[in-house]
Amino acid sequence: MKFTIEIKENITDIIRRCGYHLAKGKGNKLVFARRLGGTKYPQFHLYTKKADGKYFLNLHLDQKKPSYPGVRAHSAEYGGEIIAEEAERIKKIVNQFFNS
Repeated sequence: MKFTIEIKENITDIIRRCGYHLAKGKGNKLVFARRLGGTKYPQFHLYTKKADGKYFLNLHLDQKKPSYPGVRAHSAEYGGEIIAEEAERIKKIVNQFFNS
């Protein structure tokens, strides 16, 4: 699910406030993850890109790790109720703490 937020603060601080950790990043593109339990999967992945003073976010839910070694493909959900609820949770936190 893709959505946009407009903030002036550091995106890393904001996304950490949402319970995510920085998984990797380079330049204006950062990837964050948030586990849903005590194991690595399932986990939300949040890709961010900054352009024109806005952050473009792309959220999905990884259900399990890749099936074959060396293959990046995995079982993921890119839409649906769970993804929409998580996107709304992120927007609510951003608005509550950073756009007051």
